[in-house]
Amino acid sequence: MAGSSAPRSDTDLVERVRELQPLIRSHAARAEQERRVTGEVVEALTGAGIHRMNVPRRYGGYQTSLRTQIDVLSEVSAACGSAGYMALIQAGGGFIAALFPDEAQDEIFTSPDARIGGTLIPSSTAVPVDGGYVVNGSSPFATGCQDADWHLLTARADTGEDPPQLLWLAIPMTELKVLDDWHVTGLTGSGSNTVVAQDVQVPAHRVLSVEQLLAGTFPSRRNSADPYYGMPLLLLFCAWTAANALGLARAALTEFRERIHQRGITYTSYERQHEAPVTHLQFAEAAMRATSAELLAAELVELIESKAADGEPYTTEERARIRAQCGYVARLCKEAVDLIGSASGASSLHRDVPIQRIVRDVNALNLHSFVNPAANLELYGRVLSGLDPDTPFF
Repeated sequence: MAGSSAPRSDTDLVERVRELQPLIRSHAARAEQERRVTGEVVEALTGAGIHRMNVPRRYGGYQTSLRTQIDVLSEVSAACGSAGYMALIQAGGGFIAALFPDEAQDEIFTSPDARIGGTLIPSSTAVPVDGGYVVNGSSPFATGCQDADWHLLTARADTGEDPPQLLWLAIPMTELKVLDDWHVTGLTGSGSNTVVAQDVQVPAHRVLSVEQLLAGTFPSRRNSADPYYGMPLLLLFCAWTAANALGLARAALTEFRERIHQRGITYTSYERQHEAPVTHLQFAEAAMRATSAELLAAELVELIESKAADGEPYTTEERARIRAQCGYVARLCKEAVDLIGSASGASSLHRDVPIQRIVRDVNALNLHSFVNPAANLELYGRVLSGLDPDTPFF
């Protein structure tokens, strides 16, 4: 179980994480080599309190504002995309766990720094038994599973219903097997291996209906009246992944700003890249795309927070727009990073040059099925055209 040495307040959380950036950045290459965030970085982030952001205050959590969460996650992502992605998944895991029955929360949050992973890929089955379910199957893309305390595994309830009910089941990582199968080219250090359940018994109080959750209801008695936990999970995921994209774009701009003063442009008269007009155009274009992404992300965060504050329900168009904004933020950041990557020269292909890793990380994020810009734009376009969004996941 994770330790409990984190500060008791999130007052200076952004600054605490910012102070960790040199450490996180220095471990980024090793994280990629080992295909998981290093233990030193995991413990440092835990010590800063990052896993407490969505944990209920009664357990020592912060219930951090969404705006602050985006600032925190983007700072981690600017230092290492993989560490930032792991942080957003585990921050999200804390939020989901707070929606489970209170008895389950008492088990999960024995430490406010509990590291909780999870996926929404129902590739396992849950067979009803007396008092709960028996779960078998795999859960791929289980980010940070090797350093997690709990995993929220999605399974299809084997009850004969068609379509089957989808369930989230909270399972201690000690009861799951981890497959060493995370061999990828982007977000390589996120440790998103597959976890496997073999005849794992899960009591009924550690089960959450995905359908009910998407409909806006959940079984926690203590949290059900708290507007904080009334924020729609999938829209929060839009904001959290936007933070990852923003951090990667900032990192690319920072690296490029330093790099153009240290190298020339081969086969030209420019001994320093920053003197060339083409560099000015490339840099400005990338910066404007990144700034546009920042503004778009701020807008979707503001809408989510305002809805939580006033209790107003979302319209279908508002939900679809947030999905589209999430994808568009990711696209703008990818375009900014691609510009920087193409302007950085062949020497940037060396693995010790961070830009090549940033390019691969932001590309991987854009491939995520919930982030994918084209899919999200189609969803929004359907709604704008007066059609059904054709998905419950928005």
